[in-house]
Amino acid sequence: YNKILGLSPSPSAVEMSEICEKNNRNVSHGLAWSYYVGYLKLILPRLKDLISEFNRANNNLLKCKETWKLHILLPVSCEIYDDLQKADSHIQYWKDLPALQLDRAGTKWRSYKQSIYTILGEDKKGAGVVLYAPPLQSLYAMSQDESAAFGREDRLEQAQLFCRTLGEILQRSKECAGCYRLIVYEGEDDSHFLSKEILKHIRQQHLEEYTMCEGNHESTTFLSTEPNILISDSELPGPLRSDGF
Repeated sequence: YNKILGLSPSPSAVEMSEICEKNNRNVSHGLAWSYYVGYLKLILPRLKDLISEFNRANNNLLKCKETWKLHILLPVSCEIYDDLQKADSHIQYWKDLPALQLDRAGTKWRSYKQSIYTILGEDKKGAGVVLYAPPLQSLYAMSQDESAAFGREDRLEQAQLFCRTLGEILQRSKECAGCYRLIVYEGEDDSHFLSKEILKHIRQQHLEEYTMCEGNHESTTFLSTEPNILISDSELPGPLRSDGF
């Protein structure tokens, strides 16, 4: 077939592997670039404007500008829940940001929508725009499909490479700077590990840049019992009871 088309003989598996490695054409590299170019590069530069629009319509509920980021969950296991509350009952859907609508690849007014979640702890409350990175869901699906010839070890390796590659891409992106937070983690037995991890990242953002947060003139941390920095306490659902938290 190659001779008919005037092509060179197909490279061996080893040669192809070396070619892919040299040119970064592995699965994770392609997925990371696709996610960045096809989604994050569109969303992130507009995210803070969308949050500002949301605040104008919702009594300035998200007060701390330093947490106006897309919190991207990156489980190395690639196990992703379509409903975040099923992953951790302390993560609750709250509201949606205004939809971003763009003409894309022949689809008129394609809608991109981000969801805001409340994160509950013992005496700690926070909120943020949170989502999983969908390419990791694709890696998991590939590992479950025999025709993909993609085993568990391949999945774990590619997941780690995806996280690293995505981080490198975003670090070099000027238009996305300061608009995202990558939360890479491995599975834990604690049923509320994920909510604690997200709260930790939100708290770190506040502590790193707390002097720039609007309305914060006190020395208490943002995860105090009176969360007047991030969101209005009256808008949050009541705390969840959990014997294991």
